[in-house]
Amino acid sequence: MADTEALISLRHVGKSFKDGQVRALQDISFDVHPGEFISLVGPSGCGKTTLLRLINGLIEPDEGDVRVLGKRPQPGPDLAMVFQSARLLPWRTVMGNIEFALALRGLSRKEQSQRALALLGAVGLRDFADAYPHELSGGMQQRVGLARALAVEPKVLLMDEPFAALDAMTREVLRGELLQMWSRRRMAIVFVTHDIDEAILLSQRVILLRPRPGRIDEIIDVDLPEPRWQHDPRTLPAFADMRAHLWGRIHEMARDGAELEELAAAFPDLEPAQMGRQ
Repeated sequence: MADTEALISLRHVGKSFKDGQVRALQDISFDVHPGEFISLVGPSGCGKTTLLRLINGLIEPDEGDVRVLGKRPQPGPDLAMVFQSARLLPWRTVMGNIEFALALRGLSRKEQSQRALALLGAVGLRDFADAYPHELSGGMQQRVGLARALAVEPKVLLMDEPFAALDAMTREVLRGELLQMWSRRRMAIVFVTHDIDEAILLSQRVILLRPRPGRIDEIIDVDLPEPRWQHDPRTLPAFADMRAHLWGRIHEMARDGAELEELAAAFPDLEPAQMGRQ
């Protein structure tokens, strides 16, 4: 696809912290197109969450260019984010949390109520509309967070390990619900996860990042049958091959990282380039 079709475009992006002492990202370039589901995976320290924050406009790159919907990213109704914790307003009911997001779009009270109830029905929580966040389980809170993000009908949805803190059964259910919602609405999704199976199951492309500094190792097209909530691809040889490949690459990165750390400890005066760091 041409660059003009991209909803999100990153070109040679670099980011450092602690006055340049910590290089978080280096020379990151990729596009995300309308309706595309992308997952970011890689070892700890490869900059996955930093990338989401750059796309969301919460931080700015030190080098390169980030564009969302053709302009520099900034918070707004076209760009929504779901975090690892739901971050609900504790003084508002489930219904009130979703209506709050809709009020920011300028919808009437009647429209807020109708859309909030429809979204609660979509995530299986219509009967909990009047409950408060502390009365819900973690999985239910995440469903509310997802419904709130979808309420504003964003063109881009960013998700930072949204299911990581949930039990296996709840994760499985929410993955299926997310796939169904994405299939119906076709917003672009950038999804951060440590779970290789989850990345392959959900995504059309997986971007594998290397650490220290974070940079793209490879981008893998996930060509598996759709819809995946109906045709689970995890028993297919292609799924197993992708899983084995990604795990193999990550294990190599972990091994190389450990060897470099041991070398740096043994030879503290050695420059990074002399240790083979890129």
